Amino acid sequence: MTTALVTHPICLEHVNPPGHPEQVARLERILAALDGKTLERVKAPMAAEDDLLLVHPREYIEMIRDAAPAEGWAQLDGDTFMSPGTLEAAHRAAGGAVRAVDLVMAGEVANAFVACRPPGHHAETSTPMGFCFFGTVAIAAKHALEHHGLNRVAIVDFDVHHGNGTQDLVEADPRILFCSTHQSPLFPGTGHAHENGVANNVVNVPLADGTGSATFCDVMDNVVLRAVDQFKPELIIVSAGFDAHAADPLAGMRLTESDFAWITDRICDLAEAHCKGRVVCSLEGGYDLDALAASVAAHVDVLIRRGDG
Repeated sequence: MTTALVTHPICLEHVNPPGHPEQVARLERILAALDGKTLERVKAPMAAEDDLLLVHPREYIEMIRDAAPAEGWAQLDGDTFMSPGTLEAAHRAAGGAVRAVDLVMAGEVANAFVACRPPGHHAETSTPMGFCFFGTVAIAAKHALEHHGLNRVAIVDFDVHHGNGTQDLVEADPRILFCSTHQSPLFPGTGHAHENGVANNVVNVPLADGTGSATFCDVMDNVVLRAVDQFKPELIIVSAGFDAHAADPLAGMRLTESDFAWITDRICDLAEAHCKGRVVCSLEGGYDLDALAASVAAHVDVLIRRGDG
């Protein structure tokens, strides 16, 4: 089977102010790096209201809609901005992750990469932050549980920043396992090892500035992947942030694109063991354009290879 690439042109119309690291060029470079690869290209739909309501209250959704500007920018916090294209882009990012889950669960594709922006893993229940508006992967996980009859979904977040939003949205639901590796101390200042969720369904592994491949692979194998293996998920969703790369300007970890390929392969191993290979990956961070493009290409190459297998 093929790998789905879920994206939409409107995601290029979410425009942050000049100098902002979460820029349009991120997605442009990713799409260029994936051009020519054997992928089933799918347009991300708008998220259904009912799916957004799985994790966000109606008042919050309406607040985001009301904040959308007709021109210029609306600033929601110190680094989270809306332009005229942002509202639709955020809805399609969430809708794209849901669509990817539907495709994988139906067996129409082997796995999927959702190349949409804005990212989602910092958006809390009622708080936009860290460039994020809706909790994309949490929405996708809840959708899988509620609409596909699953009992266990695992989320693996290897972005360099802790997915505080995802944790906030899923930590009270024992059907979801949330595992995060992230640099600490670093924005947003959450993700301590003692944060365990309602049923030890949260696994946080803070990593020091300067952490490289050996330590990353060790904690992934012996903590994160072991927890996923014991959980026996029926679907694995990945918050695929690539800002732990050594070249990234916003953090200090020392990974390379080969590390992202390695962890993708290991996640696919667990998916083969427990959930018929079902993996959905959703773009989060990554702010050096060359490193981001190379890392996404390496990540997706593994998905294609494993899907063909």
